[in-house]
Amino acid sequence: MKTTLAALTLCLVLLLATGFPFEKKGALQAGGAKEKRAQYAARDDVNIIAHGLLQLGQNLKEHVDKTKVQMRDIFTKLKAFNRTTAELGRESQRLQAEGETLKARALEMEHREGQLLNITAELKEKAEEIQQERRTMSERMSRLERRVDSMLQGHMNSGFSNSSDAGNIQLLLEAQNRRIDDLVERIRLQQDKLDKQNTRIRTLQIQLSRQRPSFSSTDGPSESSVEEQRDSPLEMAADCHELFLQGETISGVYTIQPDNSEPFSVFCEITADGGWTVIQRRQDGSVDFDQLWEAYEKGFGSLNGEFWLGLENIHAVAKRGGYILNIKLSDWGDDIASVQLPFQLGGIETNYSLQIQESDTFGTLESSLGTDAILGLPFTTRDQDNDSKANINCAKHLSGGWWFSNCGRSNLNGRYFQSPPPKQRHQRKQGIFWKTWRGRYYPLKSSTMMIAPFVIKKS
Repeated sequence: MKTTLAALTLCLVLLLATGFPFEKKGALQAGGAKEKRAQYAARDDVNIIAHGLLQLGQNLKEHVDKTKVQMRDIFTKLKAFNRTTAELGRESQRLQAEGETLKARALEMEHREGQLLNITAELKEKAEEIQQERRTMSERMSRLERRVDSMLQGHMNSGFSNSSDAGNIQLLLEAQNRRIDDLVERIRLQQDKLDKQNTRIRTLQIQLSRQRPSFSSTDGPSESSVEEQRDSPLEMAADCHELFLQGETISGVYTIQPDNSEPFSVFCEITADGGWTVIQRRQDGSVDFDQLWEAYEKGFGSLNGEFWLGLENIHAVAKRGGYILNIKLSDWGDDIASVQLPFQLGGIETNYSLQIQESDTFGTLESSLGTDAILGLPFTTRDQDNDSKANINCAKHLSGGWWFSNCGRSNLNGRYFQSPPPKQRHQRKQGIFWKTWRGRYYPLKSSTMMIAPFVIKKS
């Protein structure tokens, strides 16, 4: 562009130089006067000059337009740069505020850790006091036994001449037994408190290890702390109660991995005392529970809605033993009932037989399942009949899969009926029922089945 403008300018200068009139001096006759003649540029030269000027103006205009565009681009980039600078300033302020917050949390965590250490020291002192009390009680019992033996020996030698002495000994023994029972009860209560405190301490320790922030010299997380967290991940929990012990406090969907099992997702019901692994939920009829054996074995439904966890997964969690089955029921008046039964669940070789721990007397609610399952109830679906009813498949006769005995006491996997239920009894008996609560022909509104280690009942 600059080369073109220079060439045009030079051309114009030359044309102007040749186009303007000039004086031509010539030799005249002697004594003659000098004559001045004016010469002008030709028309073609003028046209060339005009065309060059026009071309020069157009080029100058294009150059000015391009310069304006370039200036606008520069201003746009400057505005974007200014905005970016302002955003970086705000982000820097936000990060600085977060750094102050993290520092405050670190101080709070240190304070809580100090409290935890104090609680641990107090618990150790209490444990030592309990041990000392046990030793004292043992010594007192030994002295009492020796005293009773000597008294009995003396009375035996004297032939029990005074019958009132035997009565006094009996009263003394009974009083001493009561004192022993009181001491044992006090020790049991103290042990329960220690167990709860130990659970809270483990929870606090896990929370501290998760939440403790670490700072480098620039108030940011250090690379070494990140690598340390990656190199030492928490072991995956075997059930929801272990998640509770690891510090989880919110109910929801988690991933667990029982012993000798692949990881799978579960819904955990987290309470103040522990974590329950939910194995079944009925609430709105959105899932069809009239499924075949394979579906009941693998599981179906949505963990955030209605679902059956799967016999394989239930067995994987509970196969260690020492688990309790918690069943919650509700009717259409929003009344609630709860049943808790210690249980064991066999594997596929037993058709996932449910065995309820034998009890001297089952309550009314517990009897709908507990009485029949003392010796074990295998699971039944409409394509695999394992119930106790001769010539009838209870899953076909009713609906869904369940630990059926003779079809008539309970079935929480039956058809879901909205209120009001069907008028025909042969339809209502296919619903969700618990005979000893609302009767054989009352379809319930909801049911939830959960399992947890039996220790949760002592919490």
